[in-house]
Amino acid sequence: QVQLVESGGGLVQAGDSLRLSCVASGLTFSGYYMGWFRQAPGKERAFVATISGWSGSTGDYADSVKGRFTVSRDNAKNTVYLQMNSLKPEDTAVYYCAAVRSFSRSESAYAYWGQGTQVTVSS
Repeated sequence: QVQLVESGGGLVQAGDSLRLSCVASGLTFSGYYMGWFRQAPGKERAFVATISGWSGSTGDYADSVKGRFTVSRDNAKNTVYLQMNSLKPEDTAVYYCAAVRSFSRSESAYAYWGQGTQVTVSS
Protein backbone atom coordinates (compact mmCIF):
# COMPACT_ATOMS: atom_id res chain seq x y z
CA GLN A 1 0.00 0.00 0.00
CA VAL A 2 1.45 3.31 -1.09
CA GLN A 3 1.41 6.12 1.44
CA LEU A 4 2.57 9.70 1.11
CA VAL A 5 2.58 11.76 4.29
CA GLU A 6 3.21 15.49 4.22
CA SER A 7 4.33 17.61 7.15
CA GLY A 8 5.77 21.02 7.89
CA GLY A 9 2.84 23.29 7.17
CA GLY A 10 1.78 26.06 9.48
CA LEU A 11 0.93 29.72 9.96
CA VAL A 12 3.66 32.19 9.01
CA GLN A 13 3.97 35.85 8.11
CA ALA A 14 4.66 37.22 4.67
CA GLY A 15 8.36 37.01 3.88
CA ASP A 16 8.94 33.99 6.10
CA SER A 17 10.11 30.55 5.04
CA LEU A 18 8.78 27.04 5.50
CA ARG A 19 10.01 23.61 4.50
CA LEU A 20 7.49 20.95 3.68
CA SER A 21 8.40 17.28 3.79
CA CYS A 22 6.71 14.27 2.26
CA VAL A 23 7.67 10.75 3.30
CA ALA A 24 6.76 7.95 0.92
CA SER A 25 6.30 4.26 1.61
CA GLY A 26 5.10 1.26 -0.36
CA LEU A 27 6.75 2.23 -3.64
CA THR A 28 10.21 2.28 -5.18
CA PHE A 29 10.70 5.93 -4.35
CA SER A 30 13.67 6.65 -6.59
CA GLY A 31 11.73 5.37 -9.59
CA TYR A 32 9.13 8.11 -9.33
CA TYR A 33 9.04 11.77 -10.14
CA MET A 34 7.61 13.58 -7.14
CA GLY A 35 5.39 16.59 -7.46
CA TRP A 36 3.96 19.28 -5.24
CA PHE A 37 0.53 20.75 -5.86
CA ARG A 38 -1.55 23.22 -3.90
CA GLN A 39 -5.20 24.10 -3.55
CA ALA A 40 -6.20 27.53 -2.35
CA PRO A 41 -9.69 28.17 -0.93
CA GLY A 42 -12.25 28.27 -3.70
CA LYS A 43 -9.72 27.31 -6.37
CA GLU A 44 -8.72 24.17 -8.21
CA ARG A 45 -5.63 22.25 -7.28
CA ALA A 46 -2.61 23.61 -9.14
CA PHE A 47 0.89 22.43 -10.00
CA VAL A 48 3.72 23.86 -7.92
CA ALA A 49 6.88 21.86 -8.61
CA THR A 50 8.23 18.49 -9.62
CA ILE A 51 11.54 16.70 -9.38
CA SER A 52 12.98 13.76 -11.28
CA GLY A 53 13.46 10.39 -9.69
CA TRP A 54 16.83 8.69 -9.67
CA SER A 55 19.12 11.68 -9.63
CA GLY A 56 16.78 14.44 -8.60
CA SER A 57 18.66 16.58 -11.08
CA THR A 58 15.66 17.96 -12.93
CA GLY A 59 13.23 20.34 -11.27
CA ASP A 60 10.35 22.25 -12.78
CA TYR A 61 8.32 25.01 -11.20
CA ALA A 62 5.18 26.96 -11.71
CA ASP A 63 5.93 30.54 -12.72
CA SER A 64 4.27 31.82 -9.56
CA VAL A 65 6.88 30.15 -7.33
CA LYS A 66 9.97 30.14 -9.53
CA GLY A 67 12.92 31.68 -7.70
CA ARG A 68 11.23 31.37 -4.30
CA PHE A 69 10.54 27.64 -3.94
CA THR A 70 13.02 24.79 -4.28
CA VAL A 71 12.14 21.11 -4.57
CA SER A 72 14.64 18.46 -3.49
CA ARG A 73 14.67 14.83 -2.50
CA ASP A 74 16.58 12.33 -0.40
CA ASN A 75 16.09 8.90 -1.89
CA ALA A 76 17.78 7.24 1.09
CA LYS A 77 15.02 8.65 3.29
CA ASN A 78 12.18 8.27 0.76
CA THR A 79 11.50 11.94 1.29
CA VAL A 80 10.82 14.91 -0.96
CA TYR A 81 11.04 18.48 0.28
CA LEU A 82 9.65 21.82 -0.75
CA GLN A 83 11.62 24.77 0.57
CA MET A 84 9.44 27.84 0.40
CA ASN A 85 11.06 31.25 0.84
CA SER A 86 9.70 34.78 0.63
CA LEU A 87 6.20 33.51 1.26
CA LYS A 88 3.26 35.63 0.16
CA PRO A 89 -0.37 35.62 1.30
CA GLU A 90 -1.30 34.20 -2.10
CA ASP A 91 0.75 31.10 -1.26
CA THR A 92 -1.89 30.18 1.30
CA ALA A 93 -3.22 26.75 0.37
CA VAL A 94 -3.27 23.08 1.22
CA TYR A 95 -0.10 21.59 -0.20
CA TYR A 96 -0.06 18.03 -1.53
CA CYS A 97 2.76 15.78 -2.62
CA ALA A 98 2.19 13.22 -5.32
CA ALA A 99 4.07 10.54 -7.24
CA VAL A 100 4.21 9.84 -10.97
CA ARG A 101 6.32 7.55 -13.18
CA SER A 102 7.42 10.23 -15.63
CA PHE A 103 7.60 13.99 -15.89
CA SER A 104 4.24 15.74 -15.76
CA ARG A 105 2.66 18.95 -14.59
CA SER A 106 -0.78 17.46 -14.93
CA GLU A 107 -2.65 16.50 -11.79
CA SER A 108 -4.41 13.68 -13.62
CA ALA A 109 -1.11 11.94 -14.38
CA TYR A 110 -0.16 11.45 -10.74
CA ALA A 111 -1.06 8.05 -9.33
CA TYR A 112 -0.48 8.57 -5.64
CA TRP A 113 -1.32 11.48 -3.36
CA GLY A 114 -0.77 12.55 0.22
CA GLN A 115 -3.45 13.97 2.46
CA GLY A 116 -2.12 17.52 2.33
CA THR A 117 -0.70 20.03 4.78
CA GLN A 118 -2.05 23.52 5.36
CA VAL A 119 0.12 26.55 4.75
CA THR A 120 -1.26 29.92 5.79
CA VAL A 121 0.63 33.13 5.12
CA SER A 122 -0.58 36.25 6.87
CA SER A 123 0.09 39.74 5.56
